[in-house]
This record gives sequence, C-alpha cells and structure tokens, in this order.
Amino acid sequence: MLRRLFGLVCLAVLLLPTSVFAQDDVTLSELQVDLWPEFDRPSMLVMYNGTLSPSVSLPATLMFRIPAAAGDPHAVAVRQVDGSLYTADYERSVSGEWSLITFTATTLQFRFEYYDAGLTKDDAKRHVEYQWPGDYAVERLVVRVQQPSGATNMRISPNMGGGQLNDEEGLIYYGTEIGAVSQDDSFTIILDYENESDRLTSGNLQVEPSAPITSDTPGRIDLAKALPWALGALGLLLIAGGGWWYWQSGRQEEKPEKRQRRRATASMSQVAVQGDGVYCHQCGKRAEPGDRFCRACGTKLRIE
Repeated sequence: MLRRLFGLVCLAVLLLPTSVFAQDDVTLSELQVDLWPEFDRPSMLVMYNGTLSPSVSLPATLMFRIPAAAGDPHAVAVRQVDGSLYTADYERSVSGEWSLITFTATTLQFRFEYYDAGLTKDDAKRHVEYQWPGDYAVERLVVRVQQPSGATNMRISPNMGGGQLNDEEGLIYYGTEIGAVSQDDSFTIILDYENESDRLTSGNLQVEPSAPITSDTPGRIDLAKALPWALGALGLLLIAGGGWWYWQSGRQEEKPEKRQRRRATASMSQVAVQGDGVYCHQCGKRAEPGDRFCRACGTKLRIE
C-alpha cells in the first residue's frame, strides 16, 4: 500500500511542470507583442494584446511566464464587448528565474503588461533581450518595437528591416510577423542601440488635440462674436457706476446747505434778542421800544 502511494506521489511530481504550462485546451488566434524600451521607466515596457481562439471555453484561466526580476505585472485586463478594458485579478508565484502570472479571461480579448528590468546601460550603449517562453500555441504572432526618442544605431535581432516613422508621435517603429508558433516554441528578440540622453520617451511626446480645433469646436470662444457683448456689458457697467457716483455726490452737497440754513436761522434768532433793543428775527430790522410787529416786514416780534 505504501509503495503504491509513493509511486503516485512521484508520478504527480513528474507531471506537475507539464500540467502547469501545458494547456492544450487554450490557444491564441492572435497575439501582438509590443516592446518599448525606455518609454516611461528606465526599463522595457512589454505589452501583450491577445485574442483567444473562438474554440476556447469561457471563462478561461490564462498563465503567462515573465522574468522574476520584473516583479508584479503593470496591468492585467480583459476587453469587454464595448471595447473598454476592465482590470482582472491575478495571482503571482515565483519559480527560479520566472514568475507565473495567473488570471481569468471572461472574454476572448485580453491585455497584459509588465516592465522588463533586464535593460542594461554602458555609457550611451543600450542592450535588452526579450524572450517568449512558449506558454501557448499562437496562430498569428506579431512583434513591434518602438525606437526610444533620441536613440540611434538601432539594431534588432532577428532583423526587422527598416523602421517606419509615425508622423503624429515622431517615433520610429519596427515590426515583424513571426506567424504561427506552437506551444513550447520559444524565441528571443535582442535590441541594441545608442542613446546619449537618459531622458525617457514619454517626456518628449507632445500632447496633441484629438481633432482639429475650429470655430465650431465645443468650448472654444469666438472673439469676433464675443467682443460686441463684452463692450455692451462694459458700457452698462460704466452707466450704472456714473449714476451711482452722481447720486452720492448730490447727497454730499445737500448736507452742507442744510447745515448753513440751520446756522442762519439760529443766528437770526440770536440777533433778535441781543443788544439793548429788539430785532426782527425775520429781516433783522431793529424795532422801536413798544413795537409788537416789525416796522419793515410786519412780522410779529419775539419779545420775551
């Protein structure tokens, strides 16, 4: 009994590596591998945009090997029917120089990204290697390489021919179609180039509008149309300000006049009772002794 149990355990151990990576029921109809050295980090960004074969049953568990030095993947996502990407949960386990990233694809399309820390620098010389470990069989595999901004003497092995300039970005891209690859069929891409600057490519990219800006662009202000409205508003503001200033100045002039009138009345009253005789409080004419009314204006005298 113990011998039989020991034999089963040994058989399971021998079959474990094969069961981990041999997924005969999962194949990829297409996979595009993008290699962007020194894009936004001093390493190489590796991106997988893959499509599962229509024969694959969903949901499907996917497992990819990446260099252990890369750490956790930068992004793991599944593309929905509307084209949007949704982040997928993943598990990471390390075995030797490789990390195994496992996640579940709920649709046929997925995106997987990580940073390869194997890029080396020797003054201006740069060197980095990418290895496809052959995790899956792929019906059509394409590799694209982005030449870093400011890089010269770009050499790619195997040769990908002359690069093509992207006018919008101002960057050069190289590409090759490897075609169909079987499971466990691995290959290596070697990149060598020179770059006098340590500035990353993303720092040299300019932000461009998604569409040409015209007078009909939403949110854009046409100065020719807005100027008359602005001048009209300014004119109304000046008229209102002038009216307010005129009203305030009138109030300030009215107060001194009232004060002077009160002072004059008070002075006339005082004059009427000052001195030896009696004076008319209205016209100031001096009355004669015994007068009850002013001889000049007829006003009744104030005699105390």
